[in-house]
Amino acid sequence: MSITSIANELGRDRKTIRRWIREGVPGEYRRTVEKPEKLAPFKTYVRQRMEEGCLNAVVILDEIRAVGYTGGITILRDYMRPLRPQVFSKATVRFETPPGRQAQVDWGEFRVEWNGKKKRLYAFVMVLGFSRSMFVEFTEDLRALFTVIIYQFEKKEKEHHCDVLLSYILFTL
Repeated sequence: MSITSIANELGRDRKTIRRWIREGVPGEYRRTVEKPEKLAPFKTYVRQRMEEGCLNAVVILDEIRAVGYTGGITILRDYMRPLRPQVFSKATVRFETPPGRQAQVDWGEFRVEWNGKKKRLYAFVMVLGFSRSMFVEFTEDLRALFTVIIYQFEKKEKEHHCDVLLSYILFTL
């Protein structure tokens, strides 16, 4: 029987089999000394923090290092990975409303070059919640933009959720 076939049969390396043959006796099994886990004293605290909602390994690492942890972040992440809750939700949940009930609005300021001069333009954008129809209006005058916004609110929507923008507009005019 060859050394390779013996090694395969016993599940050992060929060099180990050669050494056993050379020494005449198989070596005694030497168990490696088990080192204590660096994370072991902190596992209860890590679980508690995760149950409280802290799933950020960097934050927990800082907290346990402050009380004596000497290990690295990889050990901590490997421990935390199976304990994290599985998320099976959609990335985006579509917000549905009946026709004419809701719209999303936004406005912005742009600097453009027009006929060799720099101009400031303001834009108002409104997207209707049901149909996703979009209305866009550009103007050079901020007061005109506010007028457009108020007109669109009065014309299109039945339910107004006034935010800081609309309050500012009404206060300014």
